[in-house]
Amino acid sequence: MAGPNPFQSLQKELNVDGQTFHYFDIASFEEFKELPYSIRVLLESAVRNCDNFQVLEKDVRGILSWKATKSVKTDAELEIPFKPARVILQDFTGVPAVVDFAAMRDAVLKLGGDPDKINPICPSDLVIDHSVQVDFARTPDALNKNQDLEFERNKERFTFLKWGAKAFNNMLIIPPGSGIVHQVNLEYLARVVFQDDSKSKDGVKMLYPDSVVGTDSHTTMINGLGVVGWGVGGIEAEAVMLGQAISMLLPEVIGYKLTGKLNPLATSTDLVLTITKHLRQIGVVGKFVEFFGPGVSELSIADRATISNMCPEYGATVGYFPIDQNALDYLRQTNRAEDKVQVIEAYLKATNQLRNFSDASQDPIYTQTVQLDLATVVTSVSGPKRPHDRVSVSEMQKDFRDCLTAKVGFKGFAIPEDELKAEGHFSWADGKSYALRHGSVVIAAITSCTNTSNPSVMLGAGLLAKKAVAAGLKVAPYIKTSLSPGSGVVTYYLKESGVVPALEELGFHVVGYGCMTCIGNSGPLDDNIANTIEKNNLVCCGVLSGNRNFEGRIHPNTRANYLASPLLVIAYALAGTVDIDFEKEPIGTKADGSKVFLRDIWPTRLEIQAVEKQFVIPAMFRDVYSKVELGSDSWQGLNAPTGKLYPWDEASTYIKHPPFFESMTRDLPKMCNIVNARALLNLGDSVTTDHISPAGSIARNSPAARYLASRGLTPREFNSYGSRRGNDAVMARGTFANIRLVNKLVSGPGPRTLHIPSGEEMDVFDCAERYTQEGTPLIAIVGKDYGSGSSRDWAAKGPYLLGIKAVIAESYERIHRSNLVGMGIIPLQYLEGQNADTIGLTGQEQFNIALPDNVKPHDKITVETDGGLKFQVVVRFDTEVDLEYFRNGGILNYMIRKMIS
Repeated sequence: MAGPNPFQSLQKELNVDGQTFHYFDIASFEEFKELPYSIRVLLESAVRNCDNFQVLEKDVRGILSWKATKSVKTDAELEIPFKPARVILQDFTGVPAVVDFAAMRDAVLKLGGDPDKINPICPSDLVIDHSVQVDFARTPDALNKNQDLEFERNKERFTFLKWGAKAFNNMLIIPPGSGIVHQVNLEYLARVVFQDDSKSKDGVKMLYPDSVVGTDSHTTMINGLGVVGWGVGGIEAEAVMLGQAISMLLPEVIGYKLTGKLNPLATSTDLVLTITKHLRQIGVVGKFVEFFGPGVSELSIADRATISNMCPEYGATVGYFPIDQNALDYLRQTNRAEDKVQVIEAYLKATNQLRNFSDASQDPIYTQTVQLDLATVVTSVSGPKRPHDRVSVSEMQKDFRDCLTAKVGFKGFAIPEDELKAEGHFSWADGKSYALRHGSVVIAAITSCTNTSNPSVMLGAGLLAKKAVAAGLKVAPYIKTSLSPGSGVVTYYLKESGVVPALEELGFHVVGYGCMTCIGNSGPLDDNIANTIEKNNLVCCGVLSGNRNFEGRIHPNTRANYLASPLLVIAYALAGTVDIDFEKEPIGTKADGSKVFLRDIWPTRLEIQAVEKQFVIPAMFRDVYSKVELGSDSWQGLNAPTGKLYPWDEASTYIKHPPFFESMTRDLPKMCNIVNARALLNLGDSVTTDHISPAGSIARNSPAARYLASRGLTPREFNSYGSRRGNDAVMARGTFANIRLVNKLVSGPGPRTLHIPSGEEMDVFDCAERYTQEGTPLIAIVGKDYGSGSSRDWAAKGPYLLGIKAVIAESYERIHRSNLVGMGIIPLQYLEGQNADTIGLTGQEQFNIALPDNVKPHDKITVETDGGLKFQVVVRFDTEVDLEYFRNGGILNYMIRKMIS
């Protein structure tokens, strides 16, 4: 049972402008000054929550010993608990979270407990940033048309969430149409320092650092404002909402020193793509990255947030910028109350957590230090298939041509020599004929949380557009151009600065507020374009200011996709192709025939900063966010059910009671061995959560489409997998449904596999169903970095529903491994230097896996096949808590048993 806090003597008073606050003086520890700033946040949480039950005194001592265990690279591992200050959800994962909470209430009632106990304990912010599909673009009314269509498509989901806001305590919901969750978090929701009176006995507020876990991997964006936060799976987030501490290994911290200044033509996007490639080469998976050095002071909070946002792409848990004076100024700029900012500053000074990046004496100890001179950053893009494959724009033409002929892979398409000059022609609505070739741009999108939160690149794009229009340049009408800001503030300052007319002249109309092209909701391409691309086997391109460009994610017809700054999105749209050398070739011509080069219209950083200083002001944030929680007329008009238990509708194809707790008992289930299992799939390296559980459109020939059609829906009503995450029947059928999935058991890419021993090739879901009917347990064989990409809980829930009991991988992305454990799936890992090929596995074997009753984290066990092969694997339960979750059949089952015990 919980006891008194052994560190109560560290609680002190702080007086600010006549107000009295309490806080824990963690700076009084002798070891404190050498701790990285990010570790100090973990320390404060442990000290404040220490009850010798969930958080032990030895956990605090363990964090204080960070220098001894983690300041050098060692194999020493120390498990610690962490209780974040809050949870943030976006509706793609928020809907299944609320679905699970509703189902947990039913399960608790069925097992004789009190369903009212299922309530968020940890403050939970849910932002409905629904990923609007760009059905309409390049028209003045695109915004209204897309939003009306999305509300029509998702009315049932929104109604369900509105019920959840009433049914569950301590949950704040930001209605649809407000912006992207991470930008709303940065501009509005982040507290930086909590002023909490919820547990006060005397009315005195407790001060402590804001920290957050979120159900999207880009939750890390908030690290740019000095808030420690990272993405977790929806499953783990739900446990945190119920008051459960996260169990984690005390991380190494890589110190990333920034020096110098960006050159006048470089952008924060160029910087983040450079850092992403650098850190992927170093290898920072599972580690914290903390930025320091005088160069940090040269970066705005928006610049820092751009770098922190792409933390999942370089693989770290966080990409942290400690709080400095710039961060406090940003709070004022974004209209945070002055009295609260003063309290934040006083607390940070009292606890030695306010950073001066120019003062080297404040530099803590790091596990490893790496360095980047900002002056070396050049204009860059990343692609064509991975966010860390950075290419300088000066080398882009050569790199793309090399990719065309290179063998199929992350940098290759294997186009035969005699097809390199292929082109196709089509007619457009303007009566003209156009040609597509390898490299032709068909999608150009200023989109995603990575860049649309950053005024410097958004205003830079606007200034470039003004200069392009003044020079008489145009974007070809068939290119699907779109602008999807991360919040209403962006539109506000774009309009006030006078750049909107030029953006619209080039086709960049606002199409909605939320995740769009970056997550795969680019909407359809015209049939003439799609048919021309397919008929001529063309490698056409998407260029977007996003963070992900994995195969099949952006659009089925854009085989090459490049991440770029908003300025370069416009530049490549003007050029119409990525097969161009901007230094030597003009981007267009004026009416008089004179050539226009990109350098002629490119704004400098100083030009952009002058406009930003004039037009990005606190009044904009006040106006936009003063009414954000109210929502639109459509939201206000929704009639949501009432009551603590949700009235499930059997006819619904959006919200369905999940089957996770149907056979659950009060007592722990017995651990069983996996006997005579078959491999449902044999996959290679870098299989992402987009491969496992796509978020985009539901293909008309897919198992999910057949299911929806059987329920009376037409193809135009199918919507996306992301929007149907509250329905397990759809999501199970959408598991491994990515059109670019490469399964070694079948000959071509796609969501197909081989049923053994019949030898019949089938859709993955249909094959899994057949195995289930035959009583055959399943495993998956995969390569390196399994589960990279979005922190998608359905990438674990889906395989669980298909009957997969274990995964054998070379390595895992952090969040996905945790999600597998959270669903009761065993993550196994080959020994160092081994994989399916070196062992001699084909995927057509039968597998026996015995898990001892006394299994411990990182134990080695033996896998046997029917052909006589035996090989050892590491059990990737990384902590004792992982093991406890697995024994319970998953993290949610554990929480239910805890609630009724």
